[in-house]
Amino acid sequence: MPTYAYKCRECTEEFDLSRPMSESSAPASCPSGHADTVKLLTTIAVIGKAGTPAPSGGGCCGGACGCG
Repeated sequence: MPTYAYKCRECTEEFDLSRPMSESSAPASCPSGHADTVKLLTTIAVIGKAGTPAPSGGGCCGGACGCG
């Protein structure tokens, strides 16, 4: 289930809620009970360890399909 970040416009507290994507636009009350909140735009960084290098050669798939 995705986690969404919110900020209360009354007390300026930021908080997170886990909720289904179908409820991502639903109103959210802050932990202090205020209803005037706004959903924040968040970004994620995916960091990993490469197991094998990416194919080289060009084309749409790095040359693996013969299009390059």
